[in-house]
Amino acid sequence: MKDFSYKTRAINLQRLESENFDLLILGGGITGAGVARDAAARGLKVGLIEGSDYAFGTSSRSSKLIHGGIRYLENKEFHLVFEALNERTKLFHIAPHLVHPLRFMIPLFSDSRVGMFKMGLGMWLYDALSLFQTPEVHERLNSNETLDRMPIVKGDTLQGSFIYSDAYMDDDRLVHETLRSANEHGAVCVNYVTADKSEFGEDGKIKSIIATDLVRNKKIKISAKHVICSVGPWTDIVGHKVVNDWKDILRPTKGIHLTLAKDRLPLTSAVVMAAQESSRIVFAIPRHEMVIIGTTDTDFKGNPTDAAVTPEDVEYLLNITNQYFPGAKLQASDIVSSYVGVRPLVKDEASSEGKTSREHTIMSDERGFTFVAGGKYTTYRLMAEQIVDRALKSFPFEVRASLKRCQTNESLNEYTTPDAYHEAMQTAQGTLQKQLAERYGKENLVILEKYGYTDKIWCLEAYQAIHTTMCMNLIDFYTRRVPLFLADKEHGLQFLDDVAEVFRSELGLSDAAISQQKQDLKHYVSTVLKWKSFFAK
Repeated sequence: MKDFSYKTRAINLQRLESENFDLLILGGGITGAGVARDAAARGLKVGLIEGSDYAFGTSSRSSKLIHGGIRYLENKEFHLVFEALNERTKLFHIAPHLVHPLRFMIPLFSDSRVGMFKMGLGMWLYDALSLFQTPEVHERLNSNETLDRMPIVKGDTLQGSFIYSDAYMDDDRLVHETLRSANEHGAVCVNYVTADKSEFGEDGKIKSIIATDLVRNKKIKISAKHVICSVGPWTDIVGHKVVNDWKDILRPTKGIHLTLAKDRLPLTSAVVMAAQESSRIVFAIPRHEMVIIGTTDTDFKGNPTDAAVTPEDVEYLLNITNQYFPGAKLQASDIVSSYVGVRPLVKDEASSEGKTSREHTIMSDERGFTFVAGGKYTTYRLMAEQIVDRALKSFPFEVRASLKRCQTNESLNEYTTPDAYHEAMQTAQGTLQKQLAERYGKENLVILEKYGYTDKIWCLEAYQAIHTTMCMNLIDFYTRRVPLFLADKEHGLQFLDDVAEVFRSELGLSDAAISQQKQDLKHYVSTVLKWKSFFAK
């Protein structure tokens, strides 16, 4: 596969300044990445700029689930659930190394808002909307069977439970692998470039975007026939920059997640914890490296960059979790890490943030823009296809006729087709090979051949991140390439010297520069986890 590194970034910057693009995509989250892959694979000349690291925003701060959305049935959003479950099936095929089946339990109690009968109907509907293409159909358990399956769940007033299938994923890495695929198809992608303003031709159509390369602190001009704005919760902020008559469309909500060591909350499956007094749902999700608890769903105003976890957020999630698992007696000191994201929900007439629709909105502007907001991570591939289709309506017929059809049902790369992934998992020998196979499929052997056999897996992953995901610094690596910040009790700082040496050598950094990156990472950890000081009093 092609290089997608800091060297690629330098080349792509020159291309952005010197070439004229059919599409320029603003935003390097999952939607922008999906659009770039789709459009480039069809044969369009595509550029993409991201103002920070790829997946910096909501795309690395989700519940890390690929799911239909069981609670959307209550809002009667059947079409959204059907779309999401259909896309879930496709993602199992497209990215088996990143999307993994997971069983979920919904315990029901005497005071639950939904009883066993109604939930049973919902389970059959959920399976039916997936066209029964689910890893396993749902199960109904009585109270004793539930406690046998999940001994730590609350037994008082327990009526029973339902078990159903969905999936968990690595949200940030799905963005990076999608961009890597876009790069293979010729998309010109650059991170750390912000869009500042638009320039229009005499016909009133978009001509170029003036942007800033934050690494060099240099203004650049990018010529494009059409601009797609897919910046998530920054939509209103960027909208005002690129058009002079933008009207705000978002109702952003904040969601926080907490992470725990798996032995602190030993779950036999994921658990759906429905807050009894509202329609919110909180998940407890066991993964190979941690348990994730989340999420909150509260209205948010301001720049999404400034969103932070508060002590009140932490107490809310701890209280719900302790209600469901009273024997765990979880405290703030048990929490390993946390993260916060802002959802780019579109304004509607919903009475509360929890009922605001997760449907996406695509808007065309006759000046040569396509704006997208809202939507679910699970449906990103379908959203991208619809966005490209909408943007192409502004192109001449002969251009549209010359393009290929959507190609994004195919695997992200040759190493991670379902067959290749299965072969890698079956043939991997030793712990290191198996760990790499789980995360990279058959590319595990390529990684070892390129960077050498070592037991320092984080150093191998650092090499891989630098050369295949355009990873530019230690913070980006620790937070959006590997689960060190979220899952390790020391946040991976015990490996910092070794990992930093890889970045110093591969990026050609001075001793002073890599020392600054190490300080920046430690400052980031202390800042993001500042809420812990409240509970230490």
